[in-house]
Amino acid sequence: MNSTHRNIPPARTYNQTHVPRKYTPGKRRISIYWAWSYAWEAQRDLAELDNRYSTITEVRRVLWPDYETPEYDAARFLQGIDGTLELFHRSALSFQALAGEVTGHPVAVFQRVDQAGYPLPIDARILADTDTLLVFGLDTLLSAQAAAAEEIAAIRHWLERQGTCLVIAPHHDVGATPDYAQRQEEYEHHGDPLVPRQQRFGGYTRSLLQALDIPVINQWGLRPAVDPGTGNIAPLTAFRDLDEKGLLTDVTTFNFHPHLPHYALLEGDPKAVQVLARQPIDLQRPHPFTTAGNTEFNCLLRLPPADQRAGDILMVDSTHFTTLFGGTDSLRHFWRNLARMK
Repeated sequence: MNSTHRNIPPARTYNQTHVPRKYTPGKRRISIYWAWSYAWEAQRDLAELDNRYSTITEVRRVLWPDYETPEYDAARFLQGIDGTLELFHRSALSFQALAGEVTGHPVAVFQRVDQAGYPLPIDARILADTDTLLVFGLDTLLSAQAAAAEEIAAIRHWLERQGTCLVIAPHHDVGATPDYAQRQEEYEHHGDPLVPRQQRFGGYTRSLLQALDIPVINQWGLRPAVDPGTGNIAPLTAFRDLDEKGLLTDVTTFNFHPHLPHYALLEGDPKAVQVLARQPIDLQRPHPFTTAGNTEFNCLLRLPPADQRAGDILMVDSTHFTTLFGGTDSLRHFWRNLARMK
């Protein structure tokens, strides 16, 4: 190869039909499913204050001068909400590269409704060549995304296959109250001016949790505590005796993100869901959850195989697979552990 081309990234493809990956013993085939309608999210009325993503123009204004580079100029990059959605896609590339290196398989990326308007429910087209499926619940609740009965049946059948792993990743639920004072308190707690007083996510993943009888729901948008000495995110409280799969091997922290969901356990068998890790909360910023006496939130859950289900189910936030808010060696260890999971 000509030396002048050594640092040029591979050519990108678009609007292609998925090419199934062949099974390789011991090598997981990982897929990401963005459970949003790209079109619905991208075309939200910008006069709406709540329950929408920021535009790139708003991102540029708040984070100036981080995005004042040629690659984010209007001649090259979408400037509306669609540009922000593309930032999420870009921010998952590091995880995709690492997972591909570990497994020897490219990570397949699907969307419930993509940029070109093509719908894709979860069915055999996705599941047949997938061993680990990450379902990213960044769909706004108002968009009314929900798994159809046929999708639930397909997922249940897939989970009967030995070695499968379903990662259900609903994002935060900020301002889920008509009380404006509480919404303001939550806003001041997370401190992100790009997140409105109400931003509720995860309808599709919530429908999966309900249909699969998983007694968990995503709540709040909580700001992690930081180490006063370094300013880095505070270490996880890890329950390593429960970590049969080694997901937390060499992992001390996940990614810092100002508004992370608490995966609350609802009524049901407490042994059915294992809490593998909790994240300490920033107690210097008042929040209803900490006022009630809580100092940590659930950030990594596992449901081991049970009854006819041979596969594992995990819950961890989708932002821990992105680099929008940075990335650490510890987080990469988590990615590697997930990709190698036995």
